[in-house]
Amino acid sequence: MSEYKGNIFYPKKSLGQNYLKDINICKNIVSSFDPLPGDNVIEIGPGQGAITRFLLETGCTLTAVEFDRNNSAILKKEFPELNIVTGDFLKYDLEAAAYGKKVLRIIGNIPYNITSPIIFRLIDYRSVILNAQLMIQEEVAQRICAAPGNKEYGIPSVLTQAFCVPKLLFKVSNSCFFPKPKVDSRLIHFDFTRSMEASIKDTVFFRKLVKAAFSLRRKTLKNSLKNFEVDISKTGIDPGRRAETLSVQEFIDMSNILC
Repeated sequence: MSEYKGNIFYPKKSLGQNYLKDINICKNIVSSFDPLPGDNVIEIGPGQGAITRFLLETGCTLTAVEFDRNNSAILKKEFPELNIVTGDFLKYDLEAAAYGKKVLRIIGNIPYNITSPIIFRLIDYRSVILNAQLMIQEEVAQRICAAPGNKEYGIPSVLTQAFCVPKLLFKVSNSCFFPKPKVDSRLIHFDFTRSMEASIKDTVFFRKLVKAAFSLRRKTLKNSLKNFEVDISKTGIDPGRRAETLSVQEFIDMSNILC
């Protein structure tokens, strides 16, 4: 929970809480997300409502999923009309929230320490998500959108780009947050209506293959996939190449042949 001091609940470091304090940035975040009246929007970790107030003004149908009970109490008092779920987003039933349909729009200024689990959860529930817009660490955002051959290119790059279209939006200085983090942040958009999934024969095998290929990052595919029990020679891809040199399409082609 947030740390209580006097009449104010302060962000708690153990929960990775960094609250946005720049109103213009908050407005720009909502503007770039462009929620429409009736849109089924879920906000991850609203904190004390910096973005929430501007989301509600758009007329969207908003559900706020907040882990911190103190923040939930503040939100209920400040926004009595808001649907608040107090709990862990990583355990929140997105299918139930979407009624099994591809209707959800996700937004959030999320804690750096659970960025990857949240993004991979969105990928897992891509069948019910239209798009997502997250504020994450600048370095992680660059990694997700990295191209082959880039030192940032890795598992998050390949899996994200295979199952949606990520796009870097504007950068946000660390001075816009309280407490001030050590690094800058970046707004990133994920379009789940566009993906390469239709060309993947077995998505489970594909994900396992990608993870195995990067398991020994500086090693060749021959070495990193040695225990994966596959014959790379069947794919036409040089086993002497490293995983970071393969495009997303090459990973898909390799997976389709080997599965």
